[in-house]
Amino acid sequence: MLLVLSTAVIGPPGFDGLAPYAGRCVALATCHGKERVLARPFRRALNLTVVVATGCETDRFGTFSGERPRPSHARETCRRKAEAGLAHTGLDLGLASEGSFGPHPAFPWLAAGVEWLTFIDRRADLVIEERLIAPRTNFDQRLVAPADDIGAWLGQVGFPSHALIARPHRTDGIGTPGSDPLIKGIRDPGQLALALRSCAEASPAGLVRLETDMRAHCNPTRLRAIRTLAFRLVRRIASPCPACGAPGWGLMDRLAGLPCGWCGGPTEGHRVEVRGCVACGHRLEAPRADGRRWADPGDCTRCNP
Repeated sequence: MLLVLSTAVIGPPGFDGLAPYAGRCVALATCHGKERVLARPFRRALNLTVVVATGCETDRFGTFSGERPRPSHARETCRRKAEAGLAHTGLDLGLASEGSFGPHPAFPWLAAGVEWLTFIDRRADLVIEERLIAPRTNFDQRLVAPADDIGAWLGQVGFPSHALIARPHRTDGIGTPGSDPLIKGIRDPGQLALALRSCAEASPAGLVRLETDMRAHCNPTRLRAIRTLAFRLVRRIASPCPACGAPGWGLMDRLAGLPCGWCGGPTEGHRVEVRGCVACGHRLEAPRADGRRWADPGDCTRCNP
């Protein structure tokens, strides 16, 4: 015999425990084509339609090429973008993405991307976030002269499927905003040659700073990372809190102390994962998702001082 239990739950105001988002629209604040990888996960998992907040200028929250500094760290900037999309469209659901690139947090000799996705439900007063550390990135830059052989480097960063940015090299390493050429979205060898020549002529040293264009629509590797994160976020949104039923149950923190496999002492590796609710604050500790119970002795400060 099949016993069917009621799925009704008590959640925050505006939350319908049976189908909180089915048939609704979510405003996506983007100028860089991120809807290409976000629309499908939200439609298939939540029956939500992603609507681009057309005309919402997200570059005011900072640019990868540096003309406009980011007003805050990536997580806060992502939330501000989502709120801007809400304000621009008048919808009560908002979505935004933000990324940063640099040394991997655990392996600083490697480059990595850190991607954030933020979902805001204004009606239910919820902010649901997910983060992804993406070790696969083409993030790089190089100082070159127009006559240099850079074929190997171009292949390494995925050119021409992945675009480049060129600017003149100056002693401050940045150039003069608004006066020096800043050429983005370079995807063609002929366009690259022209950019190298133009930027070298504007450089006192005759050198060009070439860098990967990390804007999503110019970087397929980054788009794939955002897509992966989108599936992670929709799974979280679809996960109700076991205490109040609100959407967004998921990973909140990791607690260090994974015991060393030799001496048994605590290490910096995380021992448990803390899952929680963004609405009521309910928390539960759970074993590591990967099932790992012991740390490598090489990560132990006693066994490997």
